[in-house]
Amino acid sequence: MKKNWIMRALRFVVLMAFATSVFSLAFMGLWNWLTPPLFERRAIDFRQALGLLVLSWILFGGFHWQPTHRMSWWRRMIERLEQMSPEQREKFRTGLRRIAVG
Repeated sequence: MKKNWIMRALRFVVLMAFATSVFSLAFMGLWNWLTPPLFERRAIDFRQALGLLVLSWILFGGFHWQPTHRMSWWRRMIERLEQMSPEQREKFRTGLRRIAVG
């Protein structure tokens, strides 16, 4: 039983290291492809890409891989819309259309 737990923990650590490396390399590639020509910035290396990913995770509260987080926000929005009167709902939709059009 204990060996199974150790193997699962080791697999988790390896998977997280792999995922972090892949995300960092993807971020570095996108940064180096987009920012030098657009904003005249220099290219970054792997450590800087990893640091920027960690910083964005801290500033924006994580990557929210679980769909339940987004779904709970959507469910709350649906509940609020259902509690509105038809006039309030139409006023809300008109406001959203105005925002979408610009």
